[in-house]
Amino acid sequence: MRTTVPVGQRVREGRTLAVVSAATMLALMNYNATFSTLAAMARDLNAGTAGQTWILGAISLGTAVLLLAVGGLADDHGRKRVFVAGAGTLAASSVVCALAPTTASFVAGRLLQGGATAALLAAGLGLVGHAFPAGPERARATGVWGAMLGLGIALGPEASAGLAELAGWRAWYVAAAVASVGLAATAGAVLRESRAAERRSVDLPGILTLGPGVAALLGAITLGRGGWARTEVLTLGAAAAVLLAAFVLAESRSREPLLDLRLLRRPDFAVATGGAFVTGVAVIGLMSYLPTIVGRVLGAPPLLAGAVLTLWSGVAFAVSLQVRRLRAEGRHLIAAGLALCALGDLALIGLSAGWGWWRLVPGLVVSGAGSGLLNAALARMAVESVPPSRTAMGSGANNTARYIGASIGVAVVVALATSGPDLAHGTDVALAVCAALAFAGAPAALAARGRRLHGPAGEAPRACASSEGAVQEP
Repeated sequence: MRTTVPVGQRVREGRTLAVVSAATMLALMNYNATFSTLAAMARDLNAGTAGQTWILGAISLGTAVLLLAVGGLADDHGRKRVFVAGAGTLAASSVVCALAPTTASFVAGRLLQGGATAALLAAGLGLVGHAFPAGPERARATGVWGAMLGLGIALGPEASAGLAELAGWRAWYVAAAVASVGLAATAGAVLRESRAAERRSVDLPGILTLGPGVAALLGAITLGRGGWARTEVLTLGAAAAVLLAAFVLAESRSREPLLDLRLLRRPDFAVATGGAFVTGVAVIGLMSYLPTIVGRVLGAPPLLAGAVLTLWSGVAFAVSLQVRRLRAEGRHLIAAGLALCALGDLALIGLSAGWGWWRLVPGLVVSGAGSGLLNAALARMAVESVPPSRTAMGSGANNTARYIGASIGVAVVVALATSGPDLAHGTDVALAVCAALAFAGAPAALAARGRRLHGPAGEAPRACASSEGAVQEP
């Protein structure tokens, strides 16, 4: 227990956690808003199968492309500044989505929302990592942050579907714009600025190769379901390979890289990053499309289809809040989480038109428990596996892996689910593949052993995040 912390500091910590948690919940609600209203949106926007894939995956793409870059910018130029800018951008991009007349314009709005989400997640977790010292308090705070991921996923589809019933699917984006304006105003008034004591130069080669490289890769994967030998797919794939290779080369030579590649030699950082990627592919990618599958196979209305995610993520929310009570290493929690998600996927195999919705409950509960372990453990390891002055970068790297995985996962799940003789059979194939990936990730996490370090060159651990010497402003 902490016994010598001034009351004023506790109040500031509580305000920081409250604002960041609210932002995380809003960002994830918005991230999942399309899941329960995809059919109605596809009709209104004249979106075919490829268009629907882009509607689902665009926000993941925008998030993944910018997470690492905005994390570095937040550490160097102000976490509060980037956080408030993210809230304002989410408001503006929500208006674009609400007014979108075509699939292309809606996808453009979702890409912008992805960038805003990146700023909120990376800078937000960076603010939490800076405000709370390493140890039980940080474990509690990151557990709450991870729980907000689950709560946002739980509430998003239901809120979107409920507003769609009242005023159409565009109503959610109007509500998101209003909420984002309020969030920006509150953050500007409540949060304290923090940044690394020594500002690094902007790594332009890293930014200019990573962002376009990730975009090209995910574009190739998304378009690939229409044929992998198509010219545009091969062109994007080749561009991705060149750009990402250039990124690795640039980072290995840079004195102040966007991502210090030496971090990948640390077991905790490698496990956190790899675990986040597998979580994106095998868990988020699957759950992103599952409500649509439930609606089409079982004939469930949008609100009931959205309840699939509500049950899964509601369990994840509850479990994340309790993870701090478990005295287990992060890699053990990640391995257990992936194994539970795999078991939950296997329990869902056999979905057919003759099922009742209650047949989904056991698999969703087990998978939700696994997701809760993952959300809390990955958040904690993201900030503890990097130097205290780079907490936003650590968050950015971890969430970049998660949302690159999510974009790949959505494309793979849609391709597998729609490639069989019927949607139910294709869904079984997708479930089996996702379960296999999650099962493979569990022993990989357990195999990583080693002492956790806190600096790029063996920098000693620090007792409190504030020891980074970061500049603070009232």
